[in-house]
Amino acid sequence: MFCQECGKRQATLHFTKIINGDKTEFHLCESCARDKGEAMPGATNSFSIHSLLSGLLDFEKLGSSPSALPTDAQQSMRCEECGLTYTQFSKIGRFGCSSCYQQFSPRLDPLLKRVHGNTTHSGKVPKRTGGRIQCKREIEQLRKEMQTYIQQEEFEQAASLRDRIRELERKING
Repeated sequence: MFCQECGKRQATLHFTKIINGDKTEFHLCESCARDKGEAMPGATNSFSIHSLLSGLLDFEKLGSSPSALPTDAQQSMRCEECGLTYTQFSKIGRFGCSSCYQQFSPRLDPLLKRVHGNTTHSGKVPKRTGGRIQCKREIEQLRKEMQTYIQQEEFEQAASLRDRIRELERKING
């Protein structure tokens, strides 16, 4: 297949763009792709998915308030195990070791909350074996609600939640 741009050279790069559901395919030679500014895998000016994600997440400003801007101390955060800095992490998009999760935790929680909407995983639960897990999650949620009612001194609502929790616990254990 020849390049759709120049029609002279063999097309070595094939791009598919989908914009608002409209699919467009391009078949270009390296020269025409470079001229059009399309990224070529392996090239020095290649576009990386990490560049996209770090731009979307705006690693250096996790919020709009001045307190959300990184301080010098936060910028110089360094993993004690592998020596990776937070700045390096924000550029490469990968941790150096498992200890990085603990070291960078103060900066990761707001980031994860912004991306996923929560800092704990709440994935799908299989229906066959998920009954216990769902009950435990419901109990955990009911306990939080019960604590709120207790703090607000709404003891009747707290007592009804306590009874519901006991019922669910019997269901799990019995």
